[in-house]
Amino acid sequence: MLDPFGRTISYLRVSVTDRCDFRCVYCMAEDMTFLPKAELLSLEELDRLCSTFIRMGVRKLRLTGGEPLVRRGIMTLIDSLGRHLNTGDLDELTLTTNGSQLEKYAALLAAAGVRRINVSLDTLQADKFTALTRWGKLDKVMAGLQAAKAAGLQIKINAVALRGINDNEFDDLIAWCGEEGFDLVLIEVMPMGEIGDAARLDQYLPLSMARAQIQRHWTLDETDYRTGGPARYYVVRETGRRLGFITPMTHNFCESCNRVRLTCTGTLYMCLGQNDAADLRTPLRQSENDALLEAAIREAIARKPKGHDFVIDRRQRTAAVPRHMSVTGG
Repeated sequence: MLDPFGRTISYLRVSVTDRCDFRCVYCMAEDMTFLPKAELLSLEELDRLCSTFIRMGVRKLRLTGGEPLVRRGIMTLIDSLGRHLNTGDLDELTLTTNGSQLEKYAALLAAAGVRRINVSLDTLQADKFTALTRWGKLDKVMAGLQAAKAAGLQIKINAVALRGINDNEFDDLIAWCGEEGFDLVLIEVMPMGEIGDAARLDQYLPLSMARAQIQRHWTLDETDYRTGGPARYYVVRETGRRLGFITPMTHNFCESCNRVRLTCTGTLYMCLGQNDAADLRTPLRQSENDALLEAAIREAIARKPKGHDFVIDRRQRTAAVPRHMSVTGG
């Protein structure tokens, strides 16, 4: 699949649920209203949609949420999608998780063919972790990470850089990831969804500042390593682990974008930072034949924009994109 700018679309991110057992302050309001369960695609419908994308050229599939592992019966879907790894039609099946359910699911994920996971973790301090996630417990996530290591999963830690909150922990995160054998990616906060009293302008930290701070204590060697996502990676010479930066605000990554995002209701977003979307649920349910669905996907890819235009502005206090990240998939 080629978009209007000649980019090959080979990466599909699927939000299997908008629900989460955390309420992270930069992601959700504490009193979130979630989608009615009746609006969600069934696991069988998600399987059919993902399989259609794979048939049309998607090589990497990432399951996200919300928190994907809180969806009832999720391993049924993951086990089923693993068949595309066995046939060679899919290069990688992975997921992004908050880690709360990993102790239960890590071995099952590995058995289904998952080899690599991203775990969102913004602080190593238990009290701060609970404050950031509102409902989360750090010891539960740490137990999940150890279970994932024991299952042989490669782990990448995703940390959102938050001014005045965790910007004094970057050294600790780098050292800890080095000790544990994890890669680390720092992410700029993005203006998506209303989050109550928290002000993103106050949270926002340009990663150029974070990198300058990190380089006072660590040696960052450039590398051409890529995972198919937007992160630009360095190797931390002192630990041998990778450190990535995702910079949607200060330096967007649109020129090489190979991704589209599918929600749990069957809505396809061609760009994380734009509101244009395509309804795939209707053609999915109109016919058991996939011809209508494939046509809808091609039409949507033909509308993929050149890039996003996130702005965080003190004069514009509302979110640049009204939907929450948990709806689109992180």
